[in-house]
Amino acid sequence: MKQDKRKKRFRTALLAALLAGMLGGCATSGDPKDPIEGFNRAMFAFNDGLDTVLIKPVAKGYDAVLPAPVRTGVTNFFGNIADLFIGVNNLLQGKPEQALSDFGRVVINSTIGILGLFDVASEAGLEKHEEDFGQTFGRWGVGDGAYVVIPFFGPRTVRDTVGLVLDVKTDPVANLSDVATRNSLLALRVIDNRADLLPADKVIEEAALDKYSYVRDGYLQRRRNLIHDGNPPRDLED
Repeated sequence: MKQDKRKKRFRTALLAALLAGMLGGCATSGDPKDPIEGFNRAMFAFNDGLDTVLIKPVAKGYDAVLPAPVRTGVTNFFGNIADLFIGVNNLLQGKPEQALSDFGRVVINSTIGILGLFDVASEAGLEKHEEDFGQTFGRWGVGDGAYVVIPFFGPRTVRDTVGLVLDVKTDPVANLSDVATRNSLLALRVIDNRADLLPADKVIEEAALDKYSYVRDGYLQRRRNLIHDGNPPRDLED
């Protein structure tokens, strides 16, 4: 009960902070894609600071200490869990062949691949996809909405934020009943994902005069490509 109350308080406080920031930042930008830029930059700075002092150093240690095959096994393990709802989203997007491939990956990697530690399915020719509920909404014709940076979760759009709620609600790891196991696995996944992104840090630092704008534009472009499976339609502004 106490744990549930703490969760509710945290969610309420987070929503209040987001709302206050959005209302306060609405008039800070003339960019229709980023109308609350003032708030977003503040949240970006918060996330970047948290990454600099905590997440990135731990990820560097993780990358340095663990052998590459072990790190690959961890990535494969979480990727195998994700494939289940990637298949669900492909099904919802009207792509049954891709969905069947995703479910096949789960079966093969969970058995022959020993709980997903080895990606046997890719070697067998079953392609790894990347889908989520935000992309599904996009395929259904739901517009992006404003760009927003969420504390801890990073860049999103309004549509992708709604999708994120469903992603979390259906995430098998986030919904484990054993709190210690759940938190340990969530922390491991965050660090493993961050370690995979370490090579990109130097590229961003060297290429970006304004890191915030660089990340924002890169995120929006990538999401557009993902929604249209790498073949987005031309915009009027293109």
